Formats: sequence, C-alpha cells, structure tokens
Amino acid sequence: MASARVPAVRHFLTRPLTVPRFAHRRWAQVHDVRFLATHGTQERVLAKYKEKLERKAKEEGKKDIGELKQAYKDKIDDLRKKASVPGATAPLTPEQQSAISSASSQPNPPPFTPPPPPTQPSASGSKTPPGVKTLDSFIDVQKTADLPEKEIEVLWRLRHASNSQSLCAALTTDVWENIHHNARRHPQFILPLPRETNGEQGAEIHFMQWTFPTENTTTVLFTHLAEYKLRAEYSSPHTTVSFHADMAGSKGLVLVQGNVMPHRGVSVDEGKWLLMCLQKFYGLQAEEAGGSRKKLLEMFTRGDSAFRVNEVLDEAEKI
Repeated sequence: MASARVPAVRHFLTRPLTVPRFAHRRWAQVHDVRFLATHGTQERVLAKYKEKLERKAKEEGKKDIGELKQAYKDKIDDLRKKASVPGATAPLTPEQQSAISSASSQPNPPPFTPPPPPTQPSASGSKTPPGVKTLDSFIDVQKTADLPEKEIEVLWRLRHASNSQSLCAALTTDVWENIHHNARRHPQFILPLPRETNGEQGAEIHFMQWTFPTENTTTVLFTHLAEYKLRAEYSSPHTTVSFHADMAGSKGLVLVQGNVMPHRGVSVDEGKWLLMCLQKFYGLQAEEAGGSRKKLLEMFTRGDSAFRVNEVLDEAEKI
C-alpha cells in the first residue's frame, strides 16, 4: 500500500500514542475559512460597532442602521472617491501594470507568503526574525553535527524530555522534502481531531498554517477552527511545531520540536495526533501525486466548492 512506504515520524517522546477513532460525525462541520482573512471585513466592522451605529441612528431619528447608511450615502461615496488606491479605486501606473504582467507570465509562480518581520542579528551573525527559535537555540549545531545520526536523535529527545508539553521527533530528509514541498504549495489546511461529546464520538476541526521564517526553520501553527473563524489573523495557536533542516544535507536528518500550550483544550497526545495527520497529508511521495489526499490539499488551496470535510475525515481514519 502506498501509505506504508512513507516512514512514520520517529521517536515521539517515549510514551505510546493512544490512537483515537472516529465513530459518528455530527460534530464534523466546517465552514469555508479559506478566505476568512481577506473577506467579510465589512461585516466584522458592522458587528463591532453595531451598538454605536444603532444609537446614532436613534439620535438622528432613523429607523435602523440601513436607513442611517442611506442618509450618509453621498458623504461616504465622496470620501471613497478621495481615497485613491492603485488597482482598487484608481488605475495602475504603467510601471505597476508592467510588474503584474511580468509576474503573471512566469510559469508556476511560488505561493505568496507574508514578508517576515524586521530581522535582527543572531548570535551566529545571521539574521533571524524576533521570537523565532532556530536549531542553535537548543543545541550546538556545529558540535552535534559531528555525531552519528542515532546519537543526535537520542540527544534531541533528552533535550526536550523534561518538558511535559513538548513534541519531539526526527524525520529523514526524503520525508521532509515531500512535506516541505507540499507545505509551500498548500500553506493552509484543516485537520480533524476525534472528540467524545455526550457519549458520542465526533470530530473537532482544527486550522493549520505554515510559515517560513528562516531558510532552515519551518513552523506550522494549529488553531481551533472555531477560534480562527471568530478572530481570524488574531487567533492564538494551541500548538506550534518547528522543523529544523540545518542537518538535512550533512546528516540526512530534520529535527522537529513543538509545544502544546497548556489549558487550551488540546492535550499532548492530541498534538501528536495532529502532527501524524499532518505527515499523512503533506508527506506524499511523487507517485502519490494523484491520490485523494493530494486532491484534497489542492481543492482547499484553490477554494474549490467541491471540497468536503467528510473526505478529510475518511483519510484521517486510515491512519
């Protein structure tokens, strides 16, 4: 079977993972979050200032907010005309149009990722975004690279053994290359987490997003879908996992380190489950490119209306 050829994430701490099962799916409901960060801004603003707008409408003798907006329609339109945004409310300049045409003519352009925050020199002299922990934050990379692969894995596990909220693993370079390739192409996705509610088994959906802060550090953030739907880019991840590829070339090894935030509704074992699901969907080999998991990633990325969360659950059940 194709999935059996993908090596599993190795050495997840020392405690065995209890594999949950899906039974009933009455909790497995998901709404379209692919465009949540860029769509619905007007609705969120209206919801935020609803009370003030209603009070303003009452003060001016208007029936409701809609009547208030109609009364101020001419003033709003006038303000919009004065706000010139090239490409949105004003024509593009020749230079901007040329840049867009040039970019669109390139085959297979890389997916857009937000620019990193201002960088600052690290101890090694390289520039690292503030708050990002690279591999040399945990171990002496130069000295460790001289050790055999097995010893590096043991030292890595020992380095995180005292942290009960830690996720710790090691990947081979070939597995990581598949994951990294798919992460670049599909930087957002959803994954299910089995839950039992009122004696019935269901599934809670979690939103995941990849970031690429440095050349050798890739981080994935897991957030409750319900929180992401509510707070969008201001939501807080409950689990953060970083992949360190500093020794991918020299030792054929990528070290994985993560943390499950306490009191956020997700246990360490559940964090491991999400990480295993991640590998199931993103660690696809070349010959699996036409498989159902690959299609689900592609459908979600392009916002295909045919995307169904039940199909994600079906694939997760095969782990």
